[in-house]
Amino acid sequence: MSQTPIPESENVSRRDFLKVIWAGLGGAALLEVGGVFLAYLQPRLAEGEFGSIISVGAVDDFPPGSVTHITNGRFHLARLPDGGFLALYHRCTHLGCTVPWDQAEGRFVCPCHNSQFEVDGEVLNPPAPRPLDIFPITIENGQISVDTGRPVTRQHSDPSQVVYA
Repeated sequence: MSQTPIPESENVSRRDFLKVIWAGLGGAALLEVGGVFLAYLQPRLAEGEFGSIISVGAVDDFPPGSVTHITNGRFHLARLPDGGFLALYHRCTHLGCTVPWDQAEGRFVCPCHNSQFEVDGEVLNPPAPRPLDIFPITIENGQISVDTGRPVTRQHSDPSQVVYA
């Protein structure tokens, strides 16, 4: 058997072969790192977590005049004395501190700069420039759901923002 000689121009040197292999491995690594980075940027919203729709419970679980902190939703569910509901974002509109409900005073009191808010989120004591933000509420079949993915910025508290069962 005779071998056909390979023309000189088709010979691949070891150096060129390794360059091609390293370029291929580098490209594959770059694609994988890019894929991981893009996956990291994708929101992972599980039901019941902040940024998604949270099922809070039955209307009857919240007596009129009560304020309940929903920790996983980062909001307070306020049931006004007339029976209406507001989902108030627990972030102060001044500098973003978490604002707790002070049961003894019957108002929200910011621990950072003493901004105070009424049960409907309206500012009682500045430096907060506007009322607490709210989240949309849906009541179906006596069950309350709050969409924490869509905060509503407001300049004033308005009765039309209250949701009734």
